[in-house]
Amino acid sequence: MCLIALAWRVHPRWPLVLVANRDEAHARPAVAAGPHPEHPGVYGGRDLLQGGGWLQVGPQGRLAAVTNVRRGLADAAGGRSRGGLVTGFVAGGLGAEAAARALERNAVAYGRFNLLLADGAALWYVGNHPAWRAHAVPEGVHAVSNGDFGADWPKSRHAAAALSAWLEAGDEEPARLFAAMADESVAADAELPDTGVPPALERALSPAFIRGRDYGTRATTLALVAPGRVHLREQRFGPDGQRSGATSIALMFASR
Repeated sequence: MCLIALAWRVHPRWPLVLVANRDEAHARPAVAAGPHPEHPGVYGGRDLLQGGGWLQVGPQGRLAAVTNVRRGLADAAGGRSRGGLVTGFVAGGLGAEAAARALERNAVAYGRFNLLLADGAALWYVGNHPAWRAHAVPEGVHAVSNGDFGADWPKSRHAAAALSAWLEAGDEEPARLFAAMADESVAADAELPDTGVPPALERALSPAFIRGRDYGTRATTLALVAPGRVHLREQRFGPDGQRSGATSIALMFASR
């Protein structure tokens, strides 16, 4: 997943609102958002190559989402799947802060990542590049892509502004938010981040929505999360941005 915008403790009914685009090779096998076959109560998309997921939700407002961090053409070597961090947290019992701090011991075992962990009461960010760091996410609207948390990339700025406008409208209709995440505007060269890839590739990766034959935006997901209830909406795309399906899931969880 390569672009996430989130609102923490801004919406009157949903303490966490998160919308995200997952960018990936179209040939990489994955399963659409749905119940996890091995972890009752866990829902979301699943990666079939290495396991885990990019965005998953579970009981009591638990949510985890991950992006990779781009630094050059090659991904950082890591023996463990970043997607396993997502499933491991949502299916586990540690709180967001405890899980975030526990990652300090083995964060280097994973490829470069940005990770968001929510437990219904707290929301934490964890990153491992250029070094391990973890902190509580402050209240407000934020965005993260393939750089540092809150880095002022054009696509991150666009997603955060779109989410803010959606929140101000107050109608909870997802169509406008999905349309904003489908924006294909290419950033001006002067605004492109420098992540160590050739300028032409940096330019091609700069839109919120990436349309490509072999690589591009595979899914847009909206998660509305509160303790005991979650609404999850996913739109999926194939090569060249062709729509390939949609899922809407409303979940109610018993209180502990």
